[in-house]
Amino acid sequence: MKQPCSPVSKKGMSYPMDLTFQGLEKDYLRITDLEIVEMEGEDIDGILDIENLCFRSPWTRDAFKQELDIDCSKVFVAKKSTPHKKKIVGYICLWMVTNEVHILNLATHPNFHRHGIATSLLSFGLEFSILLGAEIATLEVRKSNLPAISLYNKFAFEAMGVRRRYYSDNYEDAIIMCSKLSYIVNRES
Repeated sequence: MKQPCSPVSKKGMSYPMDLTFQGLEKDYLRITDLEIVEMEGEDIDGILDIENLCFRSPWTRDAFKQELDIDCSKVFVAKKSTPHKKKIVGYICLWMVTNEVHILNLATHPNFHRHGIATSLLSFGLEFSILLGAEIATLEVRKSNLPAISLYNKFAFEAMGVRRRYYSDNYEDAIIMCSKLSYIVNRES
């Protein structure tokens, strides 16, 4: 049974990566043979590999399977061409609720850090959300995750509050961040 939310689009579609946010073009130049597509069930193993490498309290297989059945959820994967197949090198999980997109998770494989993949995924996710009417974006991030905070600042995210002892593995605080997406759209005009 599907969870009650506003649906965001048909499952199984592939979306072109032809838009960029002004000022971030250099990040796209570091990426070759990268494709961003909507997650399918067969992608979960590759996503779990990244999840287990990147997080102390990783999501489970069932958690990702459930995302496939939640109408307001979108999970996009970044796939890089290798000589034998396409390898999943990152993913972003979003929830669209009315005019807000909430970013639940964003990760890249450690072997592909600093290649612009997280920037591409975040850019893609925000562009997708804007097309569906999102006006604001929200997320939580560990206060110690300075590289992620720096990335979010590039997209006009600002700290709006703190969730004390938010993370169950070490009770670290989470910074609540928000971006008014009109700022990003106006920057492109």
